[in-house]
Amino acid sequence: MSFDFDATVVGAGAVGLACGRALAKRGLSVLVLEREPHIGQGVSSRNSEVIHGGLYYPTGSLKARFCVEGRRLLYAFLESRKVDFRKCGKLVVATDEAEVERIEAVFKQATVNGVEGLEHLTGDQARALEPGLNAHAAILSPESGVFDSHGYMLALQGEIEAAGGSVVVSTPFERAEPLPGGGFAITAGGEGGATLTTRLLVTAPGLAAQAVASRIDGYPADRIPVGHFGKGVYFRLTGKAPFERLIYPPPIPGALGTHYRRDLGGQAVFGPDLVWVETEDYSVDAAKAAEFEGYVRRFWPGLPEGALTPDYAGIRPKLHGAGEPQPDFQLHGREVHGLDGLVALFGIESPGLTSSLAIGEAVSEMLAHD
Repeated sequence: MSFDFDATVVGAGAVGLACGRALAKRGLSVLVLEREPHIGQGVSSRNSEVIHGGLYYPTGSLKARFCVEGRRLLYAFLESRKVDFRKCGKLVVATDEAEVERIEAVFKQATVNGVEGLEHLTGDQARALEPGLNAHAAILSPESGVFDSHGYMLALQGEIEAAGGSVVVSTPFERAEPLPGGGFAITAGGEGGATLTTRLLVTAPGLAAQAVASRIDGYPADRIPVGHFGKGVYFRLTGKAPFERLIYPPPIPGALGTHYRRDLGGQAVFGPDLVWVETEDYSVDAAKAAEFEGYVRRFWPGLPEGALTPDYAGIRPKLHGAGEPQPDFQLHGREVHGLDGLVALFGIESPGLTSSLAIGEAVSEMLAHD
């Protein structure tokens, strides 16, 4: 049977585009479907734009593997495609003696994960690097950085299109039906939409992962993990950015904690926090500034009064609720759902952006024999 496309990807965020690029690199004809009017409008555009070193993730997890692999691939990709980035490094800071044990645990895990160049710093050494920082002790990770995630996604789109593929926006995925001889018939585009056929199907739609999987005929409902929305807001500093490097407190349950970055425009941004929500609500409550101020002053006592202004919010597609352990990325292939030629991605939150090229290669490999 001849198909309209060799491979179709649902979702044109960083991970969907990276999957499309990896499949296009194999010489396949690729279609990427996106419901929004532009690429990268969901999780990929509402985050910290941080390149993570790979410090925190459990030994042997996909997060640990893909973050370290993906970060190495990402720097090389950004460099060669002239996408803006700054390898500024990160300090994980213990603001008092009680936090030292927690950052020491991060150091040990990062070492196991193969993160390069880690250093223990005393409080004095940390302050020598970043005057104004309140640090009892710290860990330096020189591999961490910040980058232009939109420039990155445009470069991925360009590579898919250069290989003869298509990225189609304003085209929501409606449903997919397995065909008798293999492959899928896909209905997309809403009212007056089209049906097309594809040999391989990848779903990487972020917050809509569960909804999309439920619209694939034959996908077992009990194999779709329950999704949760983890909202985080950001505040921007009025005034000069105080630190060059990323500043992170010890991680909190379910997230890495409210951190500091100097963005590529030179401005200071703090966030995100973590609040569990039921709907996609991207409002930022200005009254949260006081809570942020109190938190930030633990590592930057010199934060001026009233200097934080509400910026933006993001929502993470979590596979755990409040008080539950944080699970790994889930890449569902035939062994999970029983459908040939399909990989469905769930729970691709942080460090998904850093990991995206490695996830794309892994998905391509999973489908190599389908």
